[in-house]
Amino acid sequence: MTDLAIPDRSITIERGDLADPRALRLLADHLADMHAESPPESVHALDVSGLSASNVTFWVLAAGDDLLGCVALKELDSDHGELKSMRTDATARGLGLGARLLEHVLDEARRRGYSRLSLETGTQDFFVPARRLYAKYGFAECGPFADYRLDPLSAFMTLELAAAPSAPR
Repeated sequence: MTDLAIPDRSITIERGDLADPRALRLLADHLADMHAESPPESVHALDVSGLSASNVTFWVLAAGDDLLGCVALKELDSDHGELKSMRTDATARGLGLGARLLEHVLDEARRRGYSRLSLETGTQDFFVPARRLYAKYGFAECGPFADYRLDPLSAFMTLELAAAPSAPR
């Protein structure tokens, strides 16, 4: 846990600029962690070119001038989205910012009319907090989706949006 205190009113989530050095630092840290935890064939994180694709929307979470998190939503088809590149800066973990980012993407997926939101994350201990957060919001384990293949280092989760509450109880 960190001593960083952020007034709730100062937190914003807005479309991210993939040329912003602060966003690039978050993404570089994300990719570095993914490659430190998994062999290359099991890393499915998007780089800047992947996040720049026309079917991907990228957001950043800011507190004042500091970018403390990011997340992306990839449209797989008109009914199905994929959560990508969710990251909270190491200095701001444990403050509920990951939940804020996840709620933002869930709201956007519902606004777009998706019936399902899926994700891939790791199975290693490093990813336990992320898997707990997703499960808290109703995501359930599933098989590979889209172009993924079975991988012992990948956990696949999905959420049926029509039946899911907006926030955990």
